[in-house]
Amino acid sequence: MKAIQSIGVLTSGGDSPGMNAAIRAVTRSAIFAGWKVYGIYRGYEGLINGEIKEFTSESVSNVIQRGGTILKTARSKEFMTEEGRAKAYENLRRHHIDALVVIGGNGSLSGAQELAREHDIRIIGLPGTIDNDLYGTDSTIGYDTALNTIVDCVDKIRDTATSHDRIFFVEVMGRDAGFLAQNSAIAAGAEAAIIPEDRTDIDQLAQFIGRGIRKSKNSSIVLVSESKKDGGAMHYAERVRKEYPQYDVRVTIPDPGIPPGRSGRRSPQGRTAQHHDRHQERPGGLCAHQQGCQDRQAHRSGADQRPYRSIDLIYTSCCGNGISIPFSFRIL
Repeated sequence: MKAIQSIGVLTSGGDSPGMNAAIRAVTRSAIFAGWKVYGIYRGYEGLINGEIKEFTSESVSNVIQRGGTILKTARSKEFMTEEGRAKAYENLRRHHIDALVVIGGNGSLSGAQELAREHDIRIIGLPGTIDNDLYGTDSTIGYDTALNTIVDCVDKIRDTATSHDRIFFVEVMGRDAGFLAQNSAIAAGAEAAIIPEDRTDIDQLAQFIGRGIRKSKNSSIVLVSESKKDGGAMHYAERVRKEYPQYDVRVTIPDPGIPPGRSGRRSPQGRTAQHHDRHQERPGGLCAHQQGCQDRQAHRSGADQRPYRSIDLIYTSCCGNGISIPFSFRIL
């Protein structure tokens, strides 16, 4: 495998705060090492369609504080096919891109794994999702900012809940992972959290709420993780209305109309990245660059005798220490 001279970077799937900080760190550290950097717009769809542009340090100036992703993002059905991945690889070869940095969630990194398995390309993955549902990392890019945004929203909702003696079911994102619901419930002092990992029936829920009211609380807030299996906040609110009509129940699903919301969807992925999501991804991007440097040095010394294509998942702790974790781990 030849030495790395140029890399590509893309964001795929749902956007999350901190993606721009990661793009910036990857770009500037690679340029410092003397590599060319190519920004790939609109994720794998843009890679298939050849939406590739060479980046300079100026390309990533004044982006660290911005939410979303300057590279745009999209979901690609064509990339799920072998033909689509072959087309993507040909575009990488056409632009002489030796390695790829993929910033995204479980679907994006699974796609990267398939591309690395099928073709002669080195790939490094940075876990970017507010759901925090990637195995092998404690805090994904965007999770901290999303968590703080939910707490901010719940603090405002509590004012109304207290004024009207109401029970509020607040639905948050997370899909099949309850990290956002559970930890925001703890931080906001909610009476209960309904998460996919712990099925809660109506009797348990009523016990939580009743316990809070008996402690002289005249209102309750319950955080619910969105889930097709459980039906989300609307499902639980309807059951309470039917079986416990004495309660005044409301449902809130944070959207762009509730500051500080997110453009386009129901959760705070487009919000300005907070300290943890900005600071964490600077060393994360450097780790991605350093992993490529290690590959290059191994190639020069003849030590790189690996018979397989590998994709690495970069984990960064808040103190800035980077650990390269092989992507053979199971993705939840």
